[in-house]
Amino acid sequence: MMSSLLREEMQRVLFRPSKQSLVEYIEIEEPTHGRHFLCVSVAKKKLVQLCIVRCQISQTALKSGSKGSHTERSSIQECYRKAEVWSLQDLTLVDGRDADVDDPCFLLHFDKVRTVTAVSCSAKYSFVRALFALSEQHCQKPLNLRNFDWAYITPTAFYSNRGDCVVLTQICFYALNLVCLSMCPVPLDA
Repeated sequence: MMSSLLREEMQRVLFRPSKQSLVEYIEIEEPTHGRHFLCVSVAKKKLVQLCIVRCQISQTALKSGSKGSHTERSSIQECYRKAEVWSLQDLTLVDGRDADVDDPCFLLHFDKVRTVTAVSCSAKYSFVRALFALSEQHCQKPLNLRNFDWAYITPTAFYSNRGDCVVLTQICFYALNLVCLSMCPVPLDA
């Protein structure tokens, strides 16, 4: 529920005024204070942009009251700002660093390499799946990916870009198969 409210707020404040549609976002860890998000949006002209959004909380004082009484109350407002912006066309490589390790960090290669640390490995894969689909749809070229587990990136017959719940179901299905196979009797040749 909270993530849909956050999505709606960022869409209303940042993306709709510039005629863009927020497609996907993940929370990321940054050294500066405040919350940070890596977002991907599509403009009406099908231009796909990635951006780092910084959310600062500002406290403002509001004066209210009648002629005789003056009271101040504070209001906490979230302020969203795009800190860095890139075009998906300029993204030459997304490097997951190590496909065999549960690592939420990945590298975005533009003119310079931008290190991104997602809040979870699941968020990293969710964002990369969105980039992969948008690159094929709007850039007419496959996204160059390195060091990712392709089973979690590309759609298969079972998984067709429906999110992390399906990925979790697929993992559970494989685990159940392993348990069943381990319980099968093995013939002993004497």
